[in-house]
Amino acid sequence: MLEKIRLNKYISLCGVCSRRDADRYIDQGRVCVDGTVAKQPAPLVDGSEVITVDGKPIQTVDDVKVWAFYKPAGLVTTHRDEQGRETVFEYLKEQGLDERVISVGRLDLNSEGLLLLTNNGEFSRFAESPQTEWKRVYRVRVFGDITNLDIDALQQGMTIDGITYREVLVEPEKDFAQKGQNAWLQVTLTEGKNREIRRIMDYFDLSVNRLIRTSYGPYELGDLQPGEWRDEVVIKD
Repeated sequence: MLEKIRLNKYISLCGVCSRRDADRYIDQGRVCVDGTVAKQPAPLVDGSEVITVDGKPIQTVDDVKVWAFYKPAGLVTTHRDEQGRETVFEYLKEQGLDERVISVGRLDLNSEGLLLLTNNGEFSRFAESPQTEWKRVYRVRVFGDITNLDIDALQQGMTIDGITYREVLVEPEKDFAQKGQNAWLQVTLTEGKNREIRRIMDYFDLSVNRLIRTSYGPYELGDLQPGEWRDEVVIKD
């Protein structure tokens, strides 16, 4: 058993959802502790209680588990999609991954590659946090004149349309001087804001037509093919 901690944190540790979502579930009366509907401020728990969300008991997570998943383009990284598009989690369930998992960050609809999955909300926040300084590496295919890129400025960090981006490393994979053709770039982010690469490339008049994440911190895509996943060993400093 744990030392007594806030109910929202406990629910997150069990991989049910984030702490913020747990607070929302509590506010909505969807969480019970030993048969009593929990109310804010959330009580302290240690795992000896029977805790249910939407009437279903949650399972204590003793060990952090992580999966590396090759997310194909066309899947939405969310548990529910208002537009009815297939989600990562629906796909995984259909393919036989029965564990309840959450993602470490997101990949947008048209992006593909390495998406880390975990059963532990604390690990997810650790891996996502800029303070952890885990780098995200992508292969990015762009169309346009790549000499427009100011690689030195990106490496120093830039503010674009009012959004400040930390260090971004860009390395062309092929002839940097080519114009008006597709070119592959390796892009390394130290933070990973929403649609960061697409927005940066658009600023330099480059159109992203393929984006593949190849690594996230110490985890690599390796030889995974679209739609495949594998178990990983947890690496946490």
